[in-house]
Amino acid sequence: MLSALSACSPVSVLNALATRTGITETRDVRYGPGDRHGLDIYAPGGQSPSPVVIFIYGGGWKDGDKADYRFVAASLAARGYLTVVPDYRLFPAVRFPVFLQDNAAAVAWTKANIGRYGGDPGRIFLMGHSAGAYNVAMLTLDKQWLAAGGMDPDRDIAGTIGLAGPYDFLPLHDPELEDIFGPAGDLRLSQPIAFARGNAPPMFLAAGTSDTTVLPRNTEHLAAALRRDGGTAEQRLYPGVNHTKIIAAMSGLLRWLAPSMDDVAGFLDRVDDRAAARP
Repeated sequence: MLSALSACSPVSVLNALATRTGITETRDVRYGPGDRHGLDIYAPGGQSPSPVVIFIYGGGWKDGDKADYRFVAASLAARGYLTVVPDYRLFPAVRFPVFLQDNAAAVAWTKANIGRYGGDPGRIFLMGHSAGAYNVAMLTLDKQWLAAGGMDPDRDIAGTIGLAGPYDFLPLHDPELEDIFGPAGDLRLSQPIAFARGNAPPMFLAAGTSDTTVLPRNTEHLAAALRRDGGTAEQRLYPGVNHTKIIAAMSGLLRWLAPSMDDVAGFLDRVDDRAAARP
């Protein structure tokens, strides 16, 4: 989906110009046995251990590569957040719920190992864009996925950020999506909103009002469901922002497109203060 960026600002340029100052990059660390089971780590300089953000990219569960999101990871690392970007298996090689299982394995690996890279395993945040936002919402709300790796999101995840995520998208009208999610059987069990609960980790959910790829009502519905059950859900709707601009604005070059980076950093800082204070 990043291919929709204008020709004057391709992803390769955003990645090449993203800051490297004070950031230690470790690439292609294995968290599992397959070709798509690698992750990149962007560790900030300065005081450690650092809070950790695991960023899951989108691409409709069929596209994406961790190398394309250096500009996101570098922006977060520059704010003091050690950032992990994993690859995961995609359609048509796999279908639901394999991509969730891969993401959960990457989170479990991070919990067990990130201390060796300067991260604090007690201050882990999940963040995703588009299909990646779906993935992190499911890991946060449906406990079974992280439980497979001995984790509990309520204990082990400090907070979750979703940008332009599909959380409530039934009925399906796309044959490809029907193929991807068919193994769920009861498709309601594939929807993050079905697992909304008041005791979930705090969530930040943002979307652009001009997003026609994933309608902003997904963000509105999930935020409302979480708050209705007594949960913490911060919602932002950015006027005139579309599906691509909300993530492109994480780059320092395109910060003017939307306040995504400042809002994400503000949420992380607020919630991390509470996470760091926990015994």
